Amino acid sequence: MTKKEIKRLSVTDLMKEKEKYQVKDDVTETLIVERLGVEVVLRKPEKSLCIDTMKMARDENNDTDADAYMVYNTMVEPDLKDAELQKAYGCTLPTDIVAKIFDPGEIEQLSGMALELAGYKKGGVKAIKN
Repeated sequence: MTKKEIKRLSVTDLMKEKEKYQVKDDVTETLIVERLGVEVVLRKPEKSLCIDTMKMARDENNDTDADAYMVYNTMVEPDLKDAELQKAYGCTLPTDIVAKIFDPGEIEQLSGMALELAGYKKGGVKAIKN
């Protein structure tokens, strides 16, 4: 296994390759839900949604499922916010649709993938050991 060459990032690099380094907001990821044999599309969540979801997850008095909230707000295909879909599944709360379609483990994984799109979770940044 060859080690990827890591170089020190400079101001010159940042200016010369601005498009490469600039944070993009319109990022989506197509994922496969193996149990269902289907593809779904998540969009990169905004920082405020990530913060709200993480606060919900830490609040033991909150009965709202943080992962379902993240999935509901980041899934673009299918559109879980569709009123007819909500009605067809008999949803009381809008986020109820998530648990009516996906298993708990799938919801957690989808939520985790959304957070990864925003740079949270594993990977991305690590310390260099001298």
